[in-house]
Amino acid sequence: MSRDREVPPEREAGPSGRARAAFAVLSGLIAAFAALCVAGLVAAAVRPEAGPVAAVGGAAIDRTPPAVKDFAVRNFGTDDKLVLRLGILVLLALFAMAVGLLAVRHRIGGSAAVLAFGVVGAVAAAGRPEGRATDALPSAVGALVAAGLLYVLSGRLTPGAAPSPAAGETASGAPSPASGEAGDGAKDTEGAGDGGPGRPWGGGPAGPVALDRRADCQTLDRRAPDRPALDRRAPDRQGLDQRAFDHRAFDRRGFVLAATAAVAASAGAGLLGSRLTASQLAGASASRRGITLPAPVSPAPPVPQGADLGIRGVGSFVTPAKDFYRVDTALVVPRVDADRWRLRIHGAGVTRPVTLGFRDLLRRELVERDITLTCVSNEVGGPYAGNARWIGVRLADLLREAGVEPPSRGGTADQIVARSVDGMTIGTPVETVMDGRDALLAVGMNGEPLPFEHGFPVRMVVPGLYGYVSACKWIQDIELTTFDAYDAYWVKRSWAREAPVKTASRIDTPRPFATPAAGTVPVAGVAWAQHRGIARVEVRVDGGPWHTARLGAEAGRDTWRQWVWEWPATRGHHTLEVRATDRTGATQTGERAGTVPDGATGWHSVVIDVS
Repeated sequence: MSRDREVPPEREAGPSGRARAAFAVLSGLIAAFAALCVAGLVAAAVRPEAGPVAAVGGAAIDRTPPAVKDFAVRNFGTDDKLVLRLGILVLLALFAMAVGLLAVRHRIGGSAAVLAFGVVGAVAAAGRPEGRATDALPSAVGALVAAGLLYVLSGRLTPGAAPSPAAGETASGAPSPASGEAGDGAKDTEGAGDGGPGRPWGGGPAGPVALDRRADCQTLDRRAPDRPALDRRAPDRQGLDQRAFDHRAFDRRGFVLAATAAVAASAGAGLLGSRLTASQLAGASASRRGITLPAPVSPAPPVPQGADLGIRGVGSFVTPAKDFYRVDTALVVPRVDADRWRLRIHGAGVTRPVTLGFRDLLRRELVERDITLTCVSNEVGGPYAGNARWIGVRLADLLREAGVEPPSRGGTADQIVARSVDGMTIGTPVETVMDGRDALLAVGMNGEPLPFEHGFPVRMVVPGLYGYVSACKWIQDIELTTFDAYDAYWVKRSWAREAPVKTASRIDTPRPFATPAAGTVPVAGVAWAQHRGIARVEVRVDGGPWHTARLGAEAGRDTWRQWVWEWPATRGHHTLEVRATDRTGATQTGERAGTVPDGATGWHSVVIDVS
């Protein structure tokens, strides 16, 4: 039997070996399924973010080089997290299949590999920036269940022992001489010679008896009629050979029963975990539904007529929340109960530490502003910019109440480190937040409480800065410190400490490789330079002279502006380029640069074919 176990199931000859290999792969997948379901159930008791897929995915994001992260955002957009999740599940499935094959040869080795994988998940969960010791439990418990289940299932696939020959048969299926089935010739020799009865060839205590060669031949001749009887026993020998082969077979019925029970139990655990998680999240959803935002003391002025040019192919001036870009590291969107939310303001230069609840913010003076946000991962001409109407509390007012002064007035702290409930840290210059711009702790977006995906219950919004240094979602802590003393999350990953938004413009229509008809073709899009404002947009064709575009009405320095140029298009292939000039007089540079470390530069261009 030990020799049988040394043969990998996938190399065993015949259908039995192939079937055992297939069941081995299936046993690994069932064990992985059980691990995920049980881990989900435990995560419901701990917190959803502690699940193994979220934990391993978060750890992968934390260790992803900036170039790879930019590649993911550029190619997958807001679906990058879905792609990561699917990638983790595919790798998990491949690992499970390999471990299933290993377990058939080495049951303990296969279970040990599962436990090792569980350790990786536990360490990843507990080792994240927001990780807690209890976050290791889902991965650990899931791995223990999977290891035990794999051990049981692989045991059902272990071949049995070779059968013993039946009485009266040798291992080859021939009749045993002692069985009395040697034929009549044997009986005829009983009592021959001095050997006495039962000794066909003679011989006794005194020594062998020599037989006459002729007598031997006669004896063999008398056996000849019994040869057909031996031939009739051939099927019996084949049956024994089949039983000898079947000792490599496995307990299929037992495997199917055990596997079915395991899948059913795992699915039940997973369903229970999903329901428990949903019931927990229901509280956060209910708290959001129960919020009615007070009217702002300082409302935003109406969007001026003409700000939205209404050109087909150009998005609306105000971006709906469902269309607003989302770039963050949260594989599981935090769902925070507003009634339990707290914000703490503390650190260097804070003379009066502050702790606020959500209702405390709503009772304060609320302001409403139109502000365009931009992600630093936005390539030239990219989609990661959006404009919304935000409502919230001025952050500078809260800092002053805590006793904070900007460095220009002798303050000791030059950096605000905002911490999210998911562990993200974002560093923002104190001077920028307190220079008079509308830096907000936002509680509403486009007239509604913040969506969960965009930071409910509270997030930061600072006009003029890229999101990675200003737009902390799901914020719960503000610490005053210095840039020399602390590097925030993205700064540790090669991004700049400070990152003002660069003047940029984008052609939204015509789309690349479009084929408009010759004649007047509207070339249109948006431009932005938050907190400076857009003064001029220009377009050129095939490297020729620049033409000034018509601008939409300006809603404020902190919003983008739509623009359009009516192009008298002629037939042929053409390249369109756009550039913008902000209100400081600085014109957008045409020099191409990537997003790292502080935002991309260059003129956006599209190639089209006018027919």
